[in-house]
Amino acid sequence: MTRSHDVSRRTALKLTGAAAAATTLAGCGSSDNGDGDGSGGDDNTGGGDEYEIEPGTEIMFAGLTSHWEGNAPPEIEGTQNPTLVLTEGETYTIGWDEGNGAGHNIELRDDSGSVVDGLETDLAMEPGDDQILEFEATSEITTYRCQPHSGMEGSIVVE
Repeated sequence: MTRSHDVSRRTALKLTGAAAAATTLAGCGSSDNGDGDGSGGDDNTGGGDEYEIEPGTEIMFAGLTSHWEGNAPPEIEGTQNPTLVLTEGETYTIGWDEGNGAGHNIELRDDSGSVVDGLETDLAMEPGDDQILEFEATSEITTYRCQPHSGMEGSIVVE
């Protein structure tokens, strides 16, 4: 394979990943927050910003029912539902270490909304109750989500 063909292929893959992320983000604008009350609860300010995360990084959130709020690494601190850009084949840790007293879990899902390879934690009231997942980034993974709270969803782009 020539160098220019390889660069074109990587560009096409990045564009495909960006299109998948845009599709995922477009699907997050539901008028129902999953509580059955139709109140929305999808205030994803900052969710469209992409943050490249170094391999081996621990990604931590505060679980706030209406959204995930970045705690670590510093680039995502204070950002609601940040879009995480990960490197395919590399290992990361993701979870929540701060909460609002509601029951949360964290799941890594594909573009059809299914949990990928069992990458989910149990529902817990307190942070630290097995709320950390170590995983290898694959192109299947497109979102991180709290199952009972639809506003707690962010995109993952794997390059």
